[in-house]
Amino acid sequence: MRKPLVAALFALVIAGAGAAPAAAAPAPEAPAPVSAAVSVSVSARSADSPAPAEAPTLRAVTFAGTVSLSNCSGSVIRFPNSATTDPALVLSNGHCLETGFPEPGEVIVGQASSRTFGLLNSAGTRVATLRASKVAYSTMTDTDVTIYQLTSTYAQIQSSYGISPLTVADTHPVAGTAITVVSGYWKRTYACNIDGFVYRIKEGAWTWKDSVRYTSACQTIGGTSGSPVVDNATGKVVAVNNTGNEDGGRCTENNPCEVDANGNVTVREGINYAQEIYQIPACFTTGNKLNLSASGCTLPKP
Repeated sequence: MRKPLVAALFALVIAGAGAAPAAAAPAPEAPAPVSAAVSVSVSARSADSPAPAEAPTLRAVTFAGTVSLSNCSGSVIRFPNSATTDPALVLSNGHCLETGFPEPGEVIVGQASSRTFGLLNSAGTRVATLRASKVAYSTMTDTDVTIYQLTSTYAQIQSSYGISPLTVADTHPVAGTAITVVSGYWKRTYACNIDGFVYRIKEGAWTWKDSVRYTSACQTIGGTSGSPVVDNATGKVVAVNNTGNEDGGRCTENNPCEVDANGNVTVREGINYAQEIYQIPACFTTGNKLNLSASGCTLPKP
Protein backbone atom coordinates (compact mmCIF):
# COMPACT_ATOMS: atom_id res chain seq x y z
CA MET A 1 0.00 0.00 0.00
CA ARG A 2 1.04 3.52 -0.14
CA LYS A 3 2.60 4.65 3.08
CA PRO A 4 2.33 8.12 4.63
CA LEU A 5 4.87 10.86 4.11
CA VAL A 6 7.39 11.13 6.94
CA ALA A 7 8.29 14.81 6.92
CA ALA A 8 11.48 14.46 8.93
CA LEU A 9 12.95 12.12 6.33
CA PHE A 10 11.17 13.73 3.37
CA ALA A 11 9.91 10.25 2.69
CA LEU A 12 6.85 9.18 0.80
CA VAL A 13 4.74 6.70 2.65
CA ILE A 14 2.29 5.19 0.22
CA ALA A 15 -1.44 5.02 0.60
CA GLY A 16 -1.90 1.59 2.07
CA ALA A 17 -0.38 -0.44 4.86
CA GLY A 18 3.21 -1.55 5.09
CA ALA A 19 6.30 -0.86 7.01
CA ALA A 20 8.76 -1.14 4.15
CA PRO A 21 11.44 1.57 3.87
CA ALA A 22 9.98 4.82 2.62
CA ALA A 23 10.94 6.09 -0.80
CA ALA A 24 12.08 9.65 -1.35
CA ALA A 25 9.16 12.04 -1.50
CA PRO A 26 8.59 13.80 -4.79
CA ALA A 27 8.40 17.57 -4.83
CA PRO A 28 4.81 18.71 -4.32
CA GLU A 29 2.98 19.28 -7.55
CA ALA A 30 0.99 22.40 -8.24
CA PRO A 31 -2.52 21.98 -6.88
CA ALA A 32 -4.92 20.62 -9.43
CA PRO A 33 -7.82 22.90 -10.24
CA VAL A 34 -10.83 22.27 -8.07
CA SER A 35 -13.46 20.30 -9.91
CA ALA A 36 -16.27 22.47 -11.18
CA ALA A 37 -19.93 21.58 -10.96
CA VAL A 38 -21.11 19.73 -14.03
CA SER A 39 -24.63 20.23 -15.33
CA VAL A 40 -26.35 18.45 -18.17
CA SER A 41 -28.42 20.38 -20.70
CA VAL A 42 -31.08 18.88 -22.93
CA SER A 43 -30.35 19.34 -26.64
CA ALA A 44 -32.97 20.76 -28.97
CA ARG A 45 -35.48 18.21 -30.22
CA SER A 46 -38.74 18.15 -32.12
CA ALA A 47 -41.92 18.68 -30.15
CA ASP A 48 -43.05 15.08 -30.67
CA SER A 49 -39.72 13.51 -29.72
CA PRO A 50 -39.66 11.68 -26.42
CA ALA A 51 -37.68 13.56 -23.78
CA PRO A 52 -34.40 11.80 -23.02
CA ALA A 53 -33.74 10.79 -19.44
CA GLU A 54 -31.84 13.55 -17.69
CA ALA A 55 -28.50 12.77 -16.11
CA PRO A 56 -28.21 14.04 -12.54
CA THR A 57 -26.59 17.40 -11.96
CA LEU A 58 -23.23 16.77 -10.36
CA ARG A 59 -22.11 18.74 -7.34
CA ALA A 60 -18.91 20.74 -7.19
CA VAL A 61 -16.24 18.73 -5.40
CA THR A 62 -13.87 21.05 -3.55
CA PHE A 63 -11.32 20.84 -0.75
CA ALA A 64 -13.70 22.34 1.83
CA GLY A 65 -13.72 20.17 4.95
CA THR A 66 -10.64 18.16 4.01
CA VAL A 67 -7.55 18.26 6.21
CA SER A 68 -3.83 17.73 5.89
CA LEU A 69 -2.01 15.53 8.39
CA SER A 70 1.75 15.44 8.92
CA ASN A 71 1.99 12.36 6.71
CA CYS A 72 -1.45 11.75 5.17
CA SER A 73 -4.76 13.24 4.10
CA GLY A 74 -8.13 13.24 5.85
CA SER A 75 -11.47 14.99 6.26
CA VAL A 76 -13.78 16.40 8.90
CA ILE A 77 -16.78 14.08 8.84
CA ARG A 78 -20.23 13.81 10.31
CA PHE A 79 -22.71 10.95 10.34
CA PRO A 80 -26.33 11.28 9.21
CA ASN A 81 -27.50 11.67 12.82
CA SER A 82 -24.66 13.88 14.10
CA ALA A 83 -25.69 17.17 15.73
CA THR A 84 -23.95 20.50 15.23
CA THR A 85 -23.15 20.56 18.95
CA ASP A 86 -21.31 17.22 18.78
CA PRO A 87 -17.50 17.09 18.93
CA ALA A 88 -16.25 17.00 15.34
CA LEU A 89 -14.53 13.92 13.93
CA VAL A 90 -11.67 13.50 11.45
CA LEU A 91 -11.42 10.43 9.21
CA SER A 92 -8.13 9.06 7.89
CA ASN A 93 -6.46 5.64 7.52
CA GLY A 94 -5.47 3.21 10.23
CA HIS A 95 -1.96 3.19 8.81
CA CYS A 96 -1.80 6.97 9.24
CA LEU A 97 -2.04 6.67 13.05
CA GLU A 98 0.75 8.71 14.66
CA THR A 99 1.74 5.88 17.00
CA GLY A 100 2.36 3.44 14.14
CA PHE A 101 0.46 0.83 12.15
CA PRO A 102 -2.02 -1.21 14.20
CA GLU A 103 -1.10 -4.88 14.13
CA PRO A 104 -3.38 -7.42 12.42
CA GLY A 105 -6.27 -8.04 14.82
CA GLU A 106 -5.54 -4.89 16.84
CA VAL A 107 -8.30 -2.35 17.50
CA ILE A 108 -7.51 0.92 19.27
CA VAL A 109 -10.30 2.76 21.10
CA GLY A 110 -10.12 5.96 23.15
CA GLN A 111 -6.37 6.47 22.87
CA ALA A 112 -5.17 9.92 23.98
CA SER A 113 -4.08 12.15 21.11
CA SER A 114 -3.27 15.83 20.61
CA ARG A 115 -2.60 15.48 16.89
CA THR A 116 -3.18 18.56 14.74
CA PHE A 117 -4.83 18.89 11.34
CA GLY A 118 -4.71 21.67 8.78
CA LEU A 119 -8.29 22.58 7.82
CA LEU A 120 -8.74 23.55 4.16
CA ASN A 121 -11.31 25.77 2.51
CA SER A 122 -12.85 25.16 -0.92
CA ALA A 123 -9.79 26.52 -2.73
CA GLY A 124 -7.40 24.30 -0.78
CA THR A 125 -6.09 27.10 1.41
CA ARG A 126 -5.28 26.20 5.02
CA VAL A 127 -7.52 28.34 7.20
CA ALA A 128 -7.13 26.78 10.64
CA THR A 129 -5.40 24.21 12.78
CA LEU A 130 -7.71 21.70 14.44
CA ARG A 131 -6.63 19.50 17.33
CA ALA A 132 -7.61 15.99 18.41
CA SER A 133 -8.64 15.09 21.93
CA LYS A 134 -8.39 11.36 21.32
CA VAL A 135 -8.35 8.53 18.81
CA ALA A 136 -11.97 7.40 18.89
CA TYR A 137 -11.28 4.31 16.77
CA SER A 138 -8.41 2.87 14.72
CA THR A 139 -7.72 -0.45 13.06
CA MET A 140 -6.17 -2.07 10.01
CA THR A 141 -8.21 -5.25 10.41
CA ASP A 142 -11.02 -5.80 7.87
CA THR A 143 -10.71 -2.11 7.00
CA ASP A 144 -8.10 0.66 7.26
CA VAL A 145 -9.50 3.59 9.27
CA THR A 146 -8.65 6.00 12.04
CA ILE A 147 -11.30 8.33 13.45
CA TYR A 148 -10.14 11.18 15.67
CA GLN A 149 -12.38 13.15 18.00
CA LEU A 150 -11.57 16.86 17.99
CA THR A 151 -11.58 19.50 20.71
CA SER A 152 -13.99 21.58 18.56
CA THR A 153 -17.63 21.03 17.73
CA TYR A 154 -19.05 21.26 14.22
CA ALA A 155 -20.81 24.48 15.19
CA GLN A 156 -17.57 26.05 16.40
CA ILE A 157 -15.78 25.15 13.16
CA GLN A 158 -18.66 26.49 11.08
CA SER A 159 -18.88 29.71 13.08
CA SER A 160 -15.15 30.40 13.04
CA TYR A 161 -14.22 29.29 9.52
CA GLY A 162 -17.45 28.88 7.57
CA ILE A 163 -16.68 25.24 6.79
CA SER A 164 -19.10 22.35 7.17
CA PRO A 165 -18.15 18.68 7.63
CA LEU A 166 -18.51 16.07 4.92
CA THR A 167 -21.34 13.58 5.49
CA VAL A 168 -20.55 9.87 5.50
CA ALA A 169 -22.96 7.80 3.40
CA ASP A 170 -24.58 4.98 5.38
CA THR A 171 -25.39 2.79 2.38
CA HIS A 172 -23.11 0.55 0.36
CA PRO A 173 -21.45 2.34 -2.59
CA VAL A 174 -22.47 1.42 -6.13
CA ALA A 175 -20.27 0.24 -8.99
CA GLY A 176 -19.97 2.80 -11.78
CA THR A 177 -20.41 5.79 -9.46
CA ALA A 178 -18.42 8.87 -10.49
CA ILE A 179 -16.09 9.75 -7.60
CA THR A 180 -13.38 12.19 -6.64
CA VAL A 181 -10.50 11.40 -4.28
CA VAL A 182 -9.64 14.66 -2.50
CA SER A 183 -6.15 14.86 -0.98
CA GLY A 184 -5.68 17.51 1.68
CA TYR A 185 -1.97 16.72 1.91
CA TRP A 186 -1.26 17.41 -1.77
CA LYS A 187 -4.22 19.76 -2.34
CA ARG A 188 -4.97 17.66 -5.38
CA THR A 189 -7.99 15.76 -6.67
CA TYR A 190 -8.29 12.50 -8.62
CA ALA A 191 -11.44 11.81 -10.66
CA CYS A 192 -12.57 8.37 -11.82
CA ASN A 193 -15.34 5.81 -11.20
CA ILE A 194 -15.87 2.90 -8.86
CA ASP A 195 -14.85 -0.06 -11.00
CA GLY A 196 -16.12 -2.70 -8.58
CA PHE A 197 -15.65 -4.34 -5.22
CA VAL A 198 -13.05 -6.81 -3.99
CA TYR A 199 -13.99 -9.71 -1.70
CA ARG A 200 -10.62 -9.52 0.07
CA ILE A 201 -7.49 -7.45 -0.40
CA LYS A 202 -4.30 -8.83 1.08
CA GLU A 203 -1.27 -6.64 1.61
CA GLY A 204 1.59 -7.94 3.68
CA ALA A 205 0.17 -9.00 7.04
CA TRP A 206 -3.16 -7.19 6.58
CA THR A 207 -6.47 -8.26 5.04
CA TRP A 208 -9.36 -5.93 4.13
CA LYS A 209 -12.91 -6.93 3.28
CA ASP A 210 -15.22 -5.71 0.52
CA SER A 211 -12.88 -2.98 -0.73
CA VAL A 212 -13.51 -0.40 -3.46
CA ARG A 213 -11.48 -0.73 -6.67
CA TYR A 214 -11.06 2.41 -8.78
CA THR A 215 -10.95 2.60 -12.54
CA SER A 216 -7.44 3.30 -13.80
CA ALA A 217 -7.92 7.08 -14.00
CA CYS A 218 -7.39 7.51 -10.23
CA GLN A 219 -3.60 7.31 -10.02
CA THR A 220 -3.28 8.20 -6.36
CA ILE A 221 0.19 8.67 -4.86
CA GLY A 222 1.89 8.62 -1.48
CA GLY A 223 0.39 11.15 0.89
CA THR A 224 -3.14 10.60 -0.45
CA SER A 225 -3.67 7.97 2.25
CA GLY A 226 -6.81 8.82 4.19
CA SER A 227 -8.34 11.03 1.50
CA PRO A 228 -12.14 11.04 1.40
CA VAL A 229 -13.67 9.38 -1.67
CA VAL A 230 -16.58 11.64 -2.59
CA ASP A 231 -19.63 10.62 -4.62
CA ASN A 232 -19.84 13.39 -7.23
CA ALA A 233 -23.66 13.22 -7.36
CA THR A 234 -24.40 13.39 -3.63
CA GLY A 235 -21.30 15.05 -2.18
CA LYS A 236 -21.15 12.31 0.47
CA VAL A 237 -18.06 10.35 1.48
CA VAL A 238 -18.43 6.74 0.36
CA ALA A 239 -14.94 5.39 1.12
CA VAL A 240 -11.47 6.30 2.37
CA ASN A 241 -8.51 6.02 -0.02
CA ASN A 242 -5.79 3.66 1.19
CA THR A 243 -3.67 1.60 -1.19
CA GLY A 244 -2.56 0.57 -4.68
CA ASN A 245 -0.42 -1.99 -6.47
CA GLU A 246 2.73 -0.16 -7.47
CA ASP A 247 4.87 -2.56 -9.45
CA GLY A 248 3.02 -5.83 -9.93
CA GLY A 249 4.09 -7.58 -6.72
CA ARG A 250 1.84 -10.25 -5.29
CA CYS A 251 0.20 -9.57 -1.92
CA THR A 252 3.25 -7.73 -0.54
CA GLU A 253 3.53 -4.35 1.13
CA ASN A 254 2.81 -1.64 -1.45
CA ASN A 255 1.57 -4.35 -3.82
CA PRO A 256 -1.84 -5.55 -2.61
CA CYS A 257 -3.56 -8.41 -4.39
CA GLU A 258 -7.22 -9.29 -4.82
CA VAL A 259 -8.52 -12.58 -3.41
CA ASP A 260 -11.96 -13.88 -4.38
CA ALA A 261 -14.29 -16.08 -2.31
CA ASN A 262 -12.66 -19.21 -3.77
CA GLY A 263 -9.16 -18.09 -2.86
CA ASN A 264 -8.14 -17.13 -6.40
CA VAL A 265 -5.57 -14.32 -6.46
CA THR A 266 -5.50 -11.48 -9.00
CA VAL A 267 -2.78 -8.84 -9.26
CA ARG A 268 -3.66 -5.54 -10.94
CA GLU A 269 -0.54 -3.44 -11.34
CA GLY A 270 -1.20 0.30 -11.22
CA ILE A 271 -4.73 -0.06 -9.83
CA ASN A 272 -5.69 1.69 -6.60
CA TYR A 273 -8.19 0.98 -3.84
CA ALA A 274 -10.24 2.42 -0.98
CA GLN A 275 -12.01 1.04 2.06
CA GLU A 276 -15.77 1.28 2.55
CA ILE A 277 -17.11 3.28 5.48
CA TYR A 278 -20.91 2.91 5.17
CA GLN A 279 -20.87 0.54 8.17
CA ILE A 280 -19.27 3.11 10.52
CA PRO A 281 -22.29 5.38 11.28
CA ALA A 282 -24.11 2.52 13.03
CA CYS A 283 -21.26 2.38 15.56
CA PHE A 284 -21.56 6.02 16.66
CA THR A 285 -24.56 7.03 18.74
CA THR A 286 -25.86 10.27 20.29
CA GLY A 287 -23.11 12.81 20.81
CA ASN A 288 -20.82 11.08 18.28
CA LYS A 289 -19.99 8.51 20.96
CA LEU A 290 -18.50 5.22 19.81
CA ASN A 291 -20.58 2.19 20.78
CA LEU A 292 -19.23 -1.00 19.24
CA SER A 293 -22.12 -2.92 20.82
CA ALA A 294 -24.77 -0.83 19.07
CA SER A 295 -27.29 -2.60 16.87
CA GLY A 296 -25.95 -2.94 13.35
CA CYS A 297 -22.35 -2.15 14.29
CA THR A 298 -20.04 -4.58 12.51
CA LEU A 299 -16.65 -2.91 13.01
CA PRO A 300 -13.95 -5.12 14.55
CA LYS A 301 -13.84 -4.92 18.34
CA PRO A 302 -10.83 -4.87 20.69
